[in-house]
Amino acid sequence: MTKPINGFSKLSKSEKIDWLAENYLKNNENAVSILKQYWNEDDKLQKLHDEFIENTVSNFYLPLGLAPNFLINGKYYVIPMAIEESSVVAAASKAAKFWSERGGFKASVINQKKIGQVHFLFSGDFSKLQRLFKIIEPKLREAVKPITRNMEKRGGGILSIDLINKTQDLENYYQLFAKFDTRDSMGANFINSCLEKFAEVLQEEASKFEEFSAKEKELQIIMSILSNYVPECIVRAEVSCPVAELSEDKNMTGEQFTEKFIQAVRIAEIEPYRAVTHNKGAMNGIDAVVLATGNDFRAVEAGIHAYASRNGSYSSLTHASVEDGIFKFWMEIPLALGTVGGLTSLHPLVKLALDILQKPSASELMEITAVAGLAQNFAALRSLTTTGIQQGHMKMHLMNILNQHKASEIEKKEMVEYFTHHTITHSSVIEQLEKMRS
Repeated sequence: MTKPINGFSKLSKSEKIDWLAENYLKNNENAVSILKQYWNEDDKLQKLHDEFIENTVSNFYLPLGLAPNFLINGKYYVIPMAIEESSVVAAASKAAKFWSERGGFKASVINQKKIGQVHFLFSGDFSKLQRLFKIIEPKLREAVKPITRNMEKRGGGILSIDLINKTQDLENYYQLFAKFDTRDSMGANFINSCLEKFAEVLQEEASKFEEFSAKEKELQIIMSILSNYVPECIVRAEVSCPVAELSEDKNMTGEQFTEKFIQAVRIAEIEPYRAVTHNKGAMNGIDAVVLATGNDFRAVEAGIHAYASRNGSYSSLTHASVEDGIFKFWMEIPLALGTVGGLTSLHPLVKLALDILQKPSASELMEITAVAGLAQNFAALRSLTTTGIQQGHMKMHLMNILNQHKASEIEKKEMVEYFTHHTITHSSVIEQLEKMRS
């Protein structure tokens, strides 16, 4: 039985690996070599990666793919996507080509407000607390001037600070609820620094407010933190074309395709079991761009899924309609992205990804990312309502199965040729590979 270890973080990277192999990977003879083979030969670059997080032992690679032909607001883009799932990049590329021939994607940022909260407890007279807040609100802004100065020069800063009474939901619970504009940065550190200063000033001013009793002066700060739910930081992406132009299948007219497609969207709007998988398709595109550009995909996921539940039931992020013979497909989602700060200025591939996107502003990156999600969702629904999802997905997955079973290059070539004319399943691939080898 292994024992806990003290001072693990103080060990060198090689010492960490040796300890791991000795205590947890005794049955894996290749463990050490696997970890070390993913080290970068450039020591300077490897050191940069090592310092992104704590207790680093290796690098974990994901493929970086390119989805070309995205026509967005009249401008062509090649979108970098970091993702491990087969068929995502191919599907996005196919949707991009399809819509580039029909006017392309339209995208716009509706708002860019971000939220932060100081959560605190106060057991006293709310009217007194209101009077305190009215007095100290200018002091809160003054206290953070050293933090906000550079952001204000770029046109951002604190938009508003409000006192929120939440005692109906939780006894003695109140908030300072602040809205921010962080321009081209995601702004997490900026927002959190402001909030912590707000908390400090609030507590100090409460302790000497003459109207407060001794108990009221013991106002308790619970925490100060930004919210990853940003329902006022919204981007819209959409496509539209005449219904007749949607037919690419001789067995289905544009009208038939449209009717089936819209019904599929409506099912996702009212059925949570379907909506989760439906939205996962959109997130395939969104997450891949967020990750490639060094942004926080966990925050994006949490915020978007909260938004999908804002009306009390989890529902579709995308919507579709037909008016006067024009098909329209659109999505509005909350996205808080940045193009400066964090990994965007450190990770070489992140910087390159932003170069590929022609150095977008934060609002442009929001538009591009939303479009990638809409394209991916369109591609998935188009497959589901026509040929079925598995035909294209398994074709892309074929190479993964062959690599898993260590197929040679000759075997891969022959298998690709064989399954051009046969249905691909995991078992059928293994069966045919075994026949070939025997």
